[in-house]
Amino acid sequence: MKILHLINSLDTGGAEKLVLESLPLFNNQSIQADLALLNGYNYPFLKALKKLNCCSVISLGNTSLYNPLLIFKIIPLFKKYDIVHVHIFPSLYWVALAKLISFSKTKLVYTEHSTSNTRRKWYFFKVIDRTIYAAYSKIITISPEVDVNIKKHLKFNNDAFFLIQNGVNLSAIKNTEAISRNKISSKLDDTFSILTQVSSFRYPKDQKTIIKALKHLADHVVLILIGDGPLRNECKGLARELGLSHRVFFLGIRMDVINILKASDIIILSSHHEGLSLSCVEGMASGNPFIAADAPGLGNIVKGAGILFPINDDKALVKAIDKLLSNKAHYNEVVHNCLIRAEAYSINHTITKEINLYKSLLKK
Repeated sequence: MKILHLINSLDTGGAEKLVLESLPLFNNQSIQADLALLNGYNYPFLKALKKLNCCSVISLGNTSLYNPLLIFKIIPLFKKYDIVHVHIFPSLYWVALAKLISFSKTKLVYTEHSTSNTRRKWYFFKVIDRTIYAAYSKIITISPEVDVNIKKHLKFNNDAFFLIQNGVNLSAIKNTEAISRNKISSKLDDTFSILTQVSSFRYPKDQKTIIKALKHLADHVVLILIGDGPLRNECKGLARELGLSHRVFFLGIRMDVINILKASDIIILSSHHEGLSLSCVEGMASGNPFIAADAPGLGNIVKGAGILFPINDDKALVKAIDKLLSNKAHYNEVVHNCLIRAEAYSINHTITKEINLYKSLLKK
């Protein structure tokens, strides 16, 4: 069985992280699983994948992701693979159009990673989306919320969709050691209580609510923000405006994320909506209490295990953090519940279900 995963790039993000962790596992199952990138820029995730030497990586160039000529670079790939498994927009569009104009019989699979996007707000794109998604033999949805929303948007028959929840490498997280705090920053030691969020700096992520909350927390509480994106400078400006620059650490893109989570005291994900956040699952699996905004794609995963706070409500977030830091029994209970919840999101389950799906499609 020859499978090609195709995605925009291996820039940092949840879909990209899933591809990075999945490809070695597919190949361990004696399935040839390769990767094609619309943009082959050598991001840290791509460097990490190349070091594993587990698959072929095909770069379609370093031009704009929105260049329609990419369609003609995709078409020749169909002859080499049994299934092309696509992730995120605009790869979604270009692969579908390549199939439609080439009349290829190669099966297409698309993983829907988001509960919402701007295209769904416009009737024009709704019509186009129905044509594009119809080119795919199966649409994988990564969470119940994603499943409900995409079905409502497309109004296809239910058998067009298949729910496979995302997962993380739980054994790798369990076996990862905490990094020394002074290696994160020379200013950090064990006297600090560290809050950490891992996410890009772009909507729907909401680092600003955590920064605002930090203003009302004790001076020994500091915030680590891992990731990059267009809103990073705005967040830096907010920290500076609130007099918190010395308490907010912007680490950029890191490949030692789990080591940093293990060195933290509380993991947070403030966001307006998610698909199924791998950062959320990694946070719950890290051995620390996890706090999340009660947002679509987060609430159902975290409820009953971690702690939820209303979206944008920095005051509620302050209360949640204070209670964890002042009540050790409560802290330990939340840690215990988060570890149990994380067990339901093993990447091994994800891989097994995807392989079974591939096999069923090739029988048709």
